[in-house]
Amino acid sequence: MKVALASDHRGYATKENLKSYLKAAGHEVVDFGCDSPSSCDYPDTSLPGAKAVSSGAADRGIFFCGTGIGMSISANKVHGIRAALCHDELTAELARLHNNANVLCLPSDLLGEELIRRVVDVWLRTEYEGGRHDRRLQKIADFEASAGPG
Repeated sequence: MKVALASDHRGYATKENLKSYLKAAGHEVVDFGCDSPSSCDYPDTSLPGAKAVSSGAADRGIFFCGTGIGMSISANKVHGIRAALCHDELTAELARLHNNANVLCLPSDLLGEELIRRVVDVWLRTEYEGGRHDRRLQKIADFEASAGPG
């Protein structure tokens, strides 16, 4: 699977650790930054990463910041993105099963490396179940397609 990674400075170390883990598991990784623990703004990396997922240049994205909230908010501004902030394996599984989340946002400051790996593993292997959830996601897609500014 081709995975887009993005972080701000607070998520930098976590992103770098996960990058190695994903590559060792056979995934292709596209890193949208940041490139150091120096202060940076999360939209500068989340927006290009989310665009890669939206366009199909990456299959899914995994984004990190201190709380995961900023990454989630900014990624969800990109057309076609369903970014989910998850804190454990269950929320990651349900984000895929019910919401077909294509971007996983994780809080680097709140979760340890081992839990992050477990969450990522569950999220990557879980497939969207469709069915009754298709109707709900279609309503979101229809709104997104018709909504203009304001």
